[in-house]
Amino acid sequence: MDKSDSTVAQQVAQAASAFQQRRTGHVPKSVGVVLSKDMLVITLYEALSPAEKALAKSPEGATQVREFHRQLFNSSSDTLRQEITRITGVEVREAIAEVGPTSGTVVQSFTTGTVVQVFLLAGSVAAGNWHGSQPGE
Repeated sequence: MDKSDSTVAQQVAQAASAFQQRRTGHVPKSVGVVLSKDMLVITLYEALSPAEKALAKSPEGATQVREFHRQLFNSSSDTLRQEITRITGVEVREAIAEVGPTSGTVVQSFTTGTVVQVFLLAGSVAAGNWHGSQPGE
């Protein structure tokens, strides 16, 4: 796909996947990107290596995997933040990462000081069932 023909979400997903591969050597199975006002959430599905998945089967191992990915993200996320700024044209103020060791999912959030709560559902919600407004809209 020609980068000029791809959407902002697709470009961010490609950048996040490449970032994950460079820093861990493991390519996620897929990448989801959601933008809501001033918050960008990137979800990397099946992003853990087989060794990390095996380690995460115990509570102690899951804690180790989670902490490893947090530290790795904190120490290396500047390049991804710069790429997101280039793609979106908006500066990234904050970035956090959370790992679901049992699912192998890595969630990266880029915010402007908001509280982020991420819930990984067991399945998809039908688009027709998803409507309504939030306070303040």
